Amino acid sequence: MASTNVSAKLLDTGNLVLIQADKIVFRWQSFDYPSNTMLPFMKLGLNRKTGLDRFLTSWKSANDPGTGNLTYKIDPTGFPQLFLYRGDAPLWRVGSWTGQRWSGVPEMTPNFIFNVSYVNDEKEVSIMYGVKDPTVFSRMVLEETGHVTRFTWQGREHRWFSIWDAPKEECDNFRQCGSNANCDPYHADKFECECLPGFEPRSEREWFLRDGSGGCIRKSNVSTCGSGEGFVEVPHVKVPDTSKARVVAMIGMRECRERCLKDCTCAAYTSANESSESGCLTWHGDMEDTRTYTQVGQSLYVRVDALELAKYAKHPYGSLGKKGMVVILTIAILMALFLAVTFVCWSVKDRKQGIKRDRKYSFRLNLEDSTDLQEFDSTKNSDLPFFDLSSIAAATDNFSDSNKLGQGGFGSVYKGLLSNGMEIAVKRLSKNSGQGIEEFKNEVVLISKLQHRNLVRILGCCIQGEEKMLIYEYLPNKSLDSLIYDESKRSQLDWKKRFDIICGIARGILYLHQDSRLRIIHRDLKASNVLLDSALNPKIADFGMARIFGGDQIEANTNRVVGTYGYMSPEYAMEGQFSIKSDVYSFGVLLLEIITGRKNSGQYEDITTTNLVGHIWELWREGKTMEIVDQSLGESLCDLEVQRCIQIGLLCVQDYAADRPSMSAVVFMLGNDSTLPDPKQPAFIFKKTNYESSNPSTSEGIYSVNDASITMIEAR
Repeated sequence: MASTNVSAKLLDTGNLVLIQADKIVFRWQSFDYPSNTMLPFMKLGLNRKTGLDRFLTSWKSANDPGTGNLTYKIDPTGFPQLFLYRGDAPLWRVGSWTGQRWSGVPEMTPNFIFNVSYVNDEKEVSIMYGVKDPTVFSRMVLEETGHVTRFTWQGREHRWFSIWDAPKEECDNFRQCGSNANCDPYHADKFECECLPGFEPRSEREWFLRDGSGGCIRKSNVSTCGSGEGFVEVPHVKVPDTSKARVVAMIGMRECRERCLKDCTCAAYTSANESSESGCLTWHGDMEDTRTYTQVGQSLYVRVDALELAKYAKHPYGSLGKKGMVVILTIAILMALFLAVTFVCWSVKDRKQGIKRDRKYSFRLNLEDSTDLQEFDSTKNSDLPFFDLSSIAAATDNFSDSNKLGQGGFGSVYKGLLSNGMEIAVKRLSKNSGQGIEEFKNEVVLISKLQHRNLVRILGCCIQGEEKMLIYEYLPNKSLDSLIYDESKRSQLDWKKRFDIICGIARGILYLHQDSRLRIIHRDLKASNVLLDSALNPKIADFGMARIFGGDQIEANTNRVVGTYGYMSPEYAMEGQFSIKSDVYSFGVLLLEIITGRKNSGQYEDITTTNLVGHIWELWREGKTMEIVDQSLGESLCDLEVQRCIQIGLLCVQDYAADRPSMSAVVFMLGNDSTLPDPKQPAFIFKKTNYESSNPSTSEGIYSVNDASITMIEAR
């Protein structure tokens, strides 16, 4: 190579380049020919001048790096999109660039970890990821399983740590519901496919059989051209396939709507840039591969006829007109008469039958009574298997004390053995607990819809007479508190196992906050609500106090404070205000308890403050955090990793919610060696009084609060 003045060089980015001595440009670079891995500062996309197309290709198998049949590449046609293909068939449409993320990656939000550069001009269409912290090592891999996974390097354990993967669910499958339909995984108990406004199933029979692949067609005998038509907003969606969409840059949404309305072939429109609401995307044929999200997503405005438009109370810019108003009023009057007649007939029938209606069905119909569950009706959320009381009684030896696993504020938990040999855990609600009914409703609706390896799995429920029971998978190692607070048992958890438990809990909370069908605030995270399976993998349990948040909801207030003292965030304990950052606070407390083997609200002779968090904060300021670490960890300890975890825990328990990291940031910080910010002072930092130090009755300080008003607590 010396004769041509060309030399090879491996750059710090991992890019192998050939450089000519008298020129700055590369003669050749490995980043132009990626395999299954995308590194920071590597481009994916098409160079429109040279025709060079950079894309990822999977391996044949985990042990064979030969070229597989999966590719991850940008399709430049229409409005460019990123796709995952098997051969030439799309598997997952990552979507188009919205100005800040791919439309099919809702969790791709601006953060302190990565920055993204997207280019779409006459020269190229490409995407490039960078890392803001040079100490962070990250890679994205197209795996032969059909998943795209992002890893970060965990230097302490010398392994790669998964922080994101996709696709996640059936609605991510390309054209899961065919044309002109929307896939909504949050109504999956009913049927995930639903026609877009103004459309109906192509085949009613297939739709009835829950096969949505045939999609939907425009309703017959309607006019959407010059007949009072308008647009219905479909919010929070991944907009349809844009490969055949038309795009007009530099115009606003109002002009976009006017253009679409004037063109009778225009079926729908939205903005090309979500963040600035500029640019205009329009569809002029079938709309493919639309799906719903809970928190993010764009609004799609679908063209409908005048009568369809009148059915929607909220629609942009539209008006009903006289004919539409007459139709609506007529329908409303007829519906009112029908409901009145139905109510009278039902009342007469109910008197004749008395009040001996099966309580099981009464409960199922009243699941929506809970204010926490007002978004969901029982017909969509009561699909859990029902167990007979006799079979549960037999499985638990008639609820004998020898099978009793524990007892809480809402009842007792028993171990059981079904006739098929399956071990179960039965949570039997106390008959005298009114609050327990609300807890029961929460758990029936919430846990049945949640599936994650770090959440406890519910198998069914039993509702008969006064009995209300939940049936869970049995976890032989019981709850985390039974190990970490017990001096004779905590040695079973070496540092590696404790760290894995911390990471597992963090992933479970992240799923609740961001990746699940619902956006859920747990509100009672603590060691006793983390169960351990046979391999000591953590599973978050007890969703009785959880709250569902709407897609745009950030925080909420309550007059009824529930939870456990010692784990409550200050804004929740004192003001009744809770958010995802309330769970972050509880996680921080739990993390510090796992490291130390002590209770936050317990009393210890060597602790000078009223709680563990305050003591750790003082030790951290003095550079002495290792003094509080559980001595039973012995030689398994990794000092740097422990100190990092303590700092993450202190970041989570900062006084102000806005200062605390999100759970996605926590998972990231646990998975790599990036520089951490310094934590600010936690709340509730008090020195012990002589009375508190000497009074043994204060040693048991952690208990759940079912219904309390707190008015006299003052932080610091």
